[in-house]
Amino acid sequence: MAFRSGSSETTDAALWKRALDLLARREYSRSELARKLAQKGAMPAQVAAVLDGCAAQGLQNDARFAEALVTSRVRRGQGALRIRRELAERGVAEALIEAALAQAGVDWCALARDVCRRKYGPEPATDWPERARRARFLGYRGFGADAIREALAEATGEPR
Repeated sequence: MAFRSGSSETTDAALWKRALDLLARREYSRSELARKLAQKGAMPAQVAAVLDGCAAQGLQNDARFAEALVTSRVRRGQGALRIRRELAERGVAEALIEAALAQAGVDWCALARDVCRRKYGPEPATDWPERARRARFLGYRGFGADAIREALAEATGEPR
């Protein structure tokens, strides 16, 4: 079965090769991979068949993708809220997102403190504008209110 994509003709084998080429570079969620393959003009049935084949052979797995993304984002110093949103945008099921975040075993408060310390140094925030600036930064990085409060309490020298 062949389909038209612009001026070149592409077959199921070419679509399979494209999927393998993409997966050889990095992990993709099923949704991301489907979008990439569909951009080449593939029919939905062809894309579904290739994705099912990749999953059956263990080449594509949303749980593995979620674990890899969580690990990568934690190393970058991003919080659970931002990671959760990114995984959802990439089409990962909520149950897989929760499982990947739980499996990571990250202490989000400790990570927020570390990120704050690396960005602003060990000196405490001396006034409210500085405290608000640090809170905005941590919020943007995807940390929840508890983690932000914990990080700022250490940064201002307040008791927890």
